[in-house]
Amino acid sequence: MNNDKPIAELFVVATPIGNLDDMTYRAVNILSNVSVVAAEDTRHTRVLFDHFGIKTPLVILHEHNESAVGPQLVKRLCAGESVALVSDAGTPLLSDPGYRLLNLAIAANVTIKAIPGPSAITAALSIAGLATDRFVFEGFLPARQAARTTCLERLRFESRTLVFFESSHRVLASVKDIAQVFGAQRLAVICRELTKRFETTLRGELGHLQQVLGADPMQQKGEFVILLAGVEPDQDEQMPRAIEMGHALQEYLSGSQAARVAARLYGVDRRELYQKLSGLEQPLTAEEYPDKESPAKQGPGEA
Repeated sequence: MNNDKPIAELFVVATPIGNLDDMTYRAVNILSNVSVVAAEDTRHTRVLFDHFGIKTPLVILHEHNESAVGPQLVKRLCAGESVALVSDAGTPLLSDPGYRLLNLAIAANVTIKAIPGPSAITAALSIAGLATDRFVFEGFLPARQAARTTCLERLRFESRTLVFFESSHRVLASVKDIAQVFGAQRLAVICRELTKRFETTLRGELGHLQQVLGADPMQQKGEFVILLAGVEPDQDEQMPRAIEMGHALQEYLSGSQAARVAARLYGVDRRELYQKLSGLEQPLTAEEYPDKESPAKQGPGEA
């Protein structure tokens, strides 16, 4: 193991999401040799440190004090000290504090390095059996049902695999709302307590998973990753929405740019969409389609 002291750099260090055996040698080495470690909850991180014999000083960094502590840490970095950032579990900044600190460090031209490792997002995707070539991480759904439903409605036509975090006291209500918005037949996967002793993975249609959770209180305990299959694009169904979006975008973009963006959002053919937006009766050939982008339209007062 290399025991050389790191130079003044900010290290974003991933830590285990449940099983301490998932800790990397590099993470232990970095955490052992930096000047200070910024942790979301020092009591939680202290358990990790005690297990691996890490003696580095800890400082608390969470959403309520980051605006005050962040500048202090950047000052230390600029003075030549090295700092590591950890969350309670997994990879920092993914639904965890650290965004302000990171951007302050970037503004101060501090070198930032990732020390990769465990992540509940990639762990769940790797075993879900859903498409992983394209996915979107939405973090935690809103706590209030009205806001949660609004958020889900916005995602109803998303074609990428959807990934959510959820807590034990809201998982049943969230799955119920997801089934209500996306339909009871939509395929989903619920990963509970990943890498821990009582880890479980439930796969099936949302209606069935809702019944399983409701019938077994034990399945409602722990930390959850909910994954949802994306909608299968239907050109006939999506084209009217794409046309509506394309017309709205044409206020700010050229016709070809508007068609390109709207086609990507709704999974339709961009040449066919451009034809409809332009009011053309005959389909365009590849040579006729304006692939070269023209400048975006300027709004009032823009130079």
